[in-house]
Amino acid sequence: MDSGKELDGWIPIKLYNDDNEKSCRWLYVGNKHFNEPFFDETISACRQLPQNGHLKRSMSSIDVLPALAETNDSIEPTAFIFHVSRCGSTLLSQMLSLQKSNIVLSEVPFFDDLLRYGKKNNCLPQTLPIVKAAIDLYSTKRNAEYKNVFIKTDSWHIHFYNELRDLYPTTPFFFLYRKPDEVIQSQQKKRGMQAIPNLIEANIFGFNATEISTKPLDEYMGMVVESYLEQFYTILQKDKNCFVLNYHSGAMDMINTIAEKTALQINEGDYSFMEQRAGYHAKFPEQLFSEEKRIEAIPSYLKNSFELYEMIEEMRLKSV
Repeated sequence: MDSGKELDGWIPIKLYNDDNEKSCRWLYVGNKHFNEPFFDETISACRQLPQNGHLKRSMSSIDVLPALAETNDSIEPTAFIFHVSRCGSTLLSQMLSLQKSNIVLSEVPFFDDLLRYGKKNNCLPQTLPIVKAAIDLYSTKRNAEYKNVFIKTDSWHIHFYNELRDLYPTTPFFFLYRKPDEVIQSQQKKRGMQAIPNLIEANIFGFNATEISTKPLDEYMGMVVESYLEQFYTILQKDKNCFVLNYHSGAMDMINTIAEKTALQINEGDYSFMEQRAGYHAKFPEQLFSEEKRIEAIPSYLKNSFELYEMIEEMRLKSV
């Protein structure tokens, strides 16, 4: 990976933390439109391309990324989408990907690699130029139709808000949320990385690794949700370029809000496709969406989360 020409159609996908040099592995994606629910699924699909044959391994130092990005034809991010998990963010990114003018980057593993590496090794300020370069490379204008870039973060990336805001001071940030007990209910069916103590580094959430190691899973996830909502509420009080989206408003209402705040143009055909997609499961597009309803007493460990939820909801309603 020595020149901009060699870069055409390639993106860095994995960080290797060696003692002497931090390197990354590259993947050929060609002109593929990214439309999988999560970017690791996009990576799996692209591994089947002949340029990514099992005997081929394209590597470079991560230090080359900024220089490569400088000569790259990239689109500035249109918006970042943060979320508390299990709140419609995957469906939202799927709907946005239906519009062929949108590059949608849904929970890109390489971005997470870089942010967590910087945090873990106390070198986040030095890592941020690499993060910016990586985003530029993923946002390459690989065909003439592309005009917008939407980045759906991992849920814990709200705790990197300050760093991402420093990189993109004027980019709209959207915060997706829903009732805390509903997030817990969804996690009970299939738990994400953030729902297992110490699978994601505890200090990212502001937790003590030893103290959380024996927490019951639901109680631990309650702490995680509370950390997200607390961060949302704090940011909303100072950053006027952040907007909240409640899951219960419905997918099309969220799309309309994003379109309004980003000046996104959606033609009638694409809007119709989005409405149809809204009725299907986010992670399994062929399945009609249905949701179980349960009525239970709110557990005590969610008390603070519900208070934060109500305060955020009040702010949202005032802004409508």
